Amino acid sequence: MARGLVERVLLASPRGYCAGVERAVETVERALDRFGAPVYVRKQIVHNVHVVRELENRGAIFVDDEGDVPAGSRVVFSAHGVAPGVWASAAQRRLTTIDATCPLVAKVHAQARHYAASGYTIVLIGHAGHEEVVGTMGEAPEATVLVESVADVEALELPAGTKLAYITQTTLSVDETADIVASLRRRFPDVHAPAKEDICYATSNRQWAVKKLLERIDLLLVIGSANSSNSNRLVEVARAAGVDAYLIEDETAIEEAWLIGRSVVGLTSGASAPERLVTRVCDWFRARGVRCFEQLATVREDVAFKLPVEVRRPAATNAA
Repeated sequence: MARGLVERVLLASPRGYCAGVERAVETVERALDRFGAPVYVRKQIVHNVHVVRELENRGAIFVDDEGDVPAGSRVVFSAHGVAPGVWASAAQRRLTTIDATCPLVAKVHAQARHYAASGYTIVLIGHAGHEEVVGTMGEAPEATVLVESVADVEALELPAGTKLAYITQTTLSVDETADIVASLRRRFPDVHAPAKEDICYATSNRQWAVKKLLERIDLLLVIGSANSSNSNRLVEVARAAGVDAYLIEDETAIEEAWLIGRSVVGLTSGASAPERLVTRVCDWFRARGVRCFEQLATVREDVAFKLPVEVRRPAATNAA
């Protein structure tokens, strides 16, 4: 890239880690400090390859299934939550469990149990195969129907008189979910809604922050891993508004051809991307002659979640 091609980088705020991700990552770090390596983790603790790699270097072992954890060992469940069957399987294998499920995901699980116990058919709005959706559907699989789009809602065939309620994955597009909910309400006017929307504050805030950037930028870069739902939604928000956007793991993924003819580049990061990756991307631009970096703040986040009780206690010390 020729020096001076990009004149300015505009950073979205808020961006990066949310309270649930901070809690999950710190849970694994504290478990390693307290109990020593190895600490097993079911699935990726959060959807970011850099975070996973760093925890692996400290002694965390990531597995796809609790059946891959040696019997009697300690395992951390990821921020995305697990189905009841996973808890049962872990108990059968005598695993010591530490639950790092985001409390906002746990709330959706509780809603699913409540609706199912009350005789509702549950419409879960989410992405098939995502770990959060798999875990939530596991709470009441016989009572839950997954929809991913307005077209899925239009295709729903339910018996007359069905008691219907909906819940959502926490990391969806706010705008697309609103369209799906509107379609649900049109087709099923008596559908029961959650008392408070399920899309989490961090997902909503990061999408809103991107929207505030769009009228001032020529291109958006979103730092996040390919399997990060909320990061992909940020790319979609920009593209839906006609602004080119790319998802990047880190600065090594930037293609200089993207920057040709761009004067102002927007930069944000998904809720599972650490801030150090933002610093690295900014350094990449500095090395190419960019000197102007501006932060556009929207809302201030001050949410914090308590760590699981198993890692709140101080690490054990050897007796003298």
